[in-house]
Amino acid sequence: LKMKAFQTICRQLKSSKRFSVELSPHLGFSTSSYSCGRKKKVNPYEEVNQEKYSDLVQSVLSFRGPAQTPESLFEEDSLLYGPVSKCKPPKQDEEARVPGNWFPLFNPERSCKPNATSAATAPLKIPLQRNKIPSVTKVLQQTMTSEQIFYLERWKQRMILELGEDGFAEYTSNLFLQGKQFHEALESILSPQGNLKEGDENLESGYIESIQHILKDVSGVQALESAVQHETLKYVGLLDCVAEYQGNLCVIDWKTSEKPKPLIRNTFDNPLQVVAYMGAINHDANYSFQVQCGLIVVAYKDGSPAHPHFMDTELCSQYWTKWLLRLEEYTKKEKNQNIQKPGFSS
Repeated sequence: LKMKAFQTICRQLKSSKRFSVELSPHLGFSTSSYSCGRKKKVNPYEEVNQEKYSDLVQSVLSFRGPAQTPESLFEEDSLLYGPVSKCKPPKQDEEARVPGNWFPLFNPERSCKPNATSAATAPLKIPLQRNKIPSVTKVLQQTMTSEQIFYLERWKQRMILELGEDGFAEYTSNLFLQGKQFHEALESILSPQGNLKEGDENLESGYIESIQHILKDVSGVQALESAVQHETLKYVGLLDCVAEYQGNLCVIDWKTSEKPKPLIRNTFDNPLQVVAYMGAINHDANYSFQVQCGLIVVAYKDGSPAHPHFMDTELCSQYWTKWLLRLEEYTKKEKNQNIQKPGFSS
């Protein structure tokens, strides 16, 4: 009965113009649409030369094995790509370090503008007194980070391999001499006479040429190669220049470099040096004014335009905190070294 009903349905479908039905020996049927006129889509995998790639397919399948588990997948990833790097997130409760020897950078009792008398006189040039008080340069050198020491030592060893011990000594000596001549030439240019000394013509074509566009914005020079001392924090320094740059009174630090330094972070500890001089000059009795901005100028020997890095009041305040931490670190380091010395009594 069921078979007769099935055959009846097949005859009805067959009589329809929309479908054709074919009985299969396995009691199944297939349908195809005539009205739409669609062609059967070709499977792209069927066009692949399976015989050509059969060996590759077999090798992949044999490598994977009959079954995969999460554990086997992790083992396979570890084998192919190495172990997973597990980075711990930074501690949220870790507070920024605060200096224990806090002292303000600025002096509210002083004006930011030099008085007319000091502006009319020659720039200050106070000689540096050698005493037991550490210099800014010494503090920064003695408290370099391990990363800074590593890169400095690597650079030194690479240069020695290339130049030899004597060649490297000559190279560093020439760098020091060039820096000294550059500062002497700048002092001549920025002094009231405003001219280069004889023998500085070679510098004019290099470093001095590099800073020509900066010098156009420098005016009102207040100090040149002048010493500063911070009585409270106990450190000294010899600043390059105090002058107005684009209308802002700045401590200006002139630097030479063989490599471009377009970003302030490329100048490493130079910003700390600038703010250390600022903090000292703002509380040094030899100076009647205070400075609230800084400027680092990186000049190039080939005459390429120098890079100026202006430091506003906010940025100087940030670097001042870092300088105080370095100064604190230096003080602790010196104290520990004195305790370890034989015969030292506190």
